[in-house]
Parts: sequence; structure tokens; C-alpha cells
Amino acid sequence: MKLLLTFLLFFTTSFTGDNHEFHLSKSIIEYNSEDQALQITMHLFIDDLEEALKLQGAEKLFLCTEKESDQSDAFILKYLEKSFSVQVDGKELKYNWIGKEASEDLQAIWCYLEIPEMNKPAQLTVTNNTLMDVFDDQRNLINILGPDDKEGYFIFEKGNATDSVDF
Repeated sequence: MKLLLTFLLFFTTSFTGDNHEFHLSKSIIEYNSEDQALQITMHLFIDDLEEALKLQGAEKLFLCTEKESDQSDAFILKYLEKSFSVQVDGKELKYNWIGKEASEDLQAIWCYLEIPEMNKPAQLTVTNNTLMDVFDDQRNLINILGPDDKEGYFIFEKGNATDSVDF
């Protein structure tokens, strides 16, 4: 499983074409015990995200360009709040928008979210339907780095977008 996940993560970061034939996102959810926060990093292809945002009524955002709309962050956060949720110990928690940046190849965007001021979690449940409203073949990979160096991995697809890990 780790080998497959590593291959897929490498493949998505190595892709340099203008269009892609696959629809894949990757995320890391890490519990930072020093900050007592759950830190979330999401990697999404820009063209896929813009397509999803168009369906939500947000057109011509020009993400990660000089012409980017001032409302881009708000539209992305609103979309993620509908498609991505986190429950800690059975309670759904809201995350804060930290920011975003373009990937090195300018094909994707990194989004940063955080759930601050939380005690060490015993269980984490994630629902990730991100981009599944746009692409039937969308896959969302998540690497979980929990307390006490415990790890978990999720691979979500349409119809199977929720899973849990116990720490």
C-alpha cells in the first residue's frame, strides 16, 4: 500500500503536461503536538479546481496568475467546506484557511488549512468528496500523520469518500 501511494504521489508531482488524463488530489493531515493543531495540506490541479468552482458560480478566478480574483480564497474555502470535512473523536470541526500557493510546475495549487487548539486526538474521520462533483474518476489520496508517530492512509473515490483512523 505504501509503495502504491508513494508511486502515485511521485507520479502526480512529476506530471508536466498541459492536460492530464487522470484526476487525483493528494493531502497530508498532520497532528502537530507542539502547536496542538491539526494541519492540512491539499494539492489540487488548478484546472480541475477552477472547473469545480465554475459549477459553484465562481468563474474567471485566474488562480495563481497576476489576474487572480481577490475573491479566490473565499471561493476555494467555501468549496472545500462543502466537499472536505474532518471529525475528531466524533465531533466535526471547522478548519481555518491559512493560505494557498502554486506548485513549482504551476499545474497545481497547495491549499493550507488548520484546526487549532485541539487536544491529542484518539480518532480521526475524514470525508473528502473534493472534485468528485466534476470528475467521476476522481481519486483523493490522504496521508495521515497522527500523534505518537502513528500513520494512516486513505484513498477515496466517488461513493467511498469517508474513512477513519484510530490513534
